[in-house]
Amino acid sequence: MNSTFKMNSLGDGYRALVIGASGALGTAFCELLNEDPRCSAVRELGRNSVPGLDLEKPDSIPWAAAELAEEAPYQLILHAAGLLHRDDIKPEKSYSAIEADALQAIFQVNTLGPALVLRHFLPLLEPRGAMAVLSAKVGSIGDNRLGGWYAYRASKAALNMLIKTAATELARTRPQTRLFTLHPGTVISGLSQPFRGTSAARPASIAAHELLSLIDRLTSADSGNFFAYTGERLPW
Repeated sequence: MNSTFKMNSLGDGYRALVIGASGALGTAFCELLNEDPRCSAVRELGRNSVPGLDLEKPDSIPWAAAELAEEAPYQLILHAAGLLHRDDIKPEKSYSAIEADALQAIFQVNTLGPALVLRHFLPLLEPRGAMAVLSAKVGSIGDNRLGGWYAYRASKAALNMLIKTAATELARTRPQTRLFTLHPGTVISGLSQPFRGTSAARPASIAAHELLSLIDRLTSADSGNFFAYTGERLPW
């Protein structure tokens, strides 16, 4: 990406925080934000950062937030962490494959952890700032035509409800705050690699540019909604 990228809605000297900064999209977000001449600092959080934030270790979430409180507020917070599969977890093709351990692990990373991120990091967001959480179109109940992927779909649908609920509260208490869930599309990454079609996947750098540009265009009137990287508003 060229270095002329700018986030125009956040003001000069804005500070950004990226949670899940070591993943493909998280890394791409950090690279782009570091290139923005209007961005004064990018704080990267993940399992191996200092402080560390591990969604599977709930106590690490308030600890990380407390460690960053002195350098807050942030004008932009991006939550780019998620779990679809790993060695012991595969997306279910049928209800006959549903396993309690896999459900628990996927909900911990995609729903329960982000719920605690909302609790502990929204206070670090400037009242006129923006927070975007990566969800997935397969978490749309209205758009579910293929079935399968029970745990991942359900965890993202629950995440969408958490964001919608928090945005509804913020509309009363901090009406200029922007809070969204975003569908990044199919991105070339470890998360998508076993499942993506070769023609559909985009480099993380392109996806990050599209998502940051979308956040820049969205206003407080759009807060609480679910958008694809194209700007299309997705059904719940």
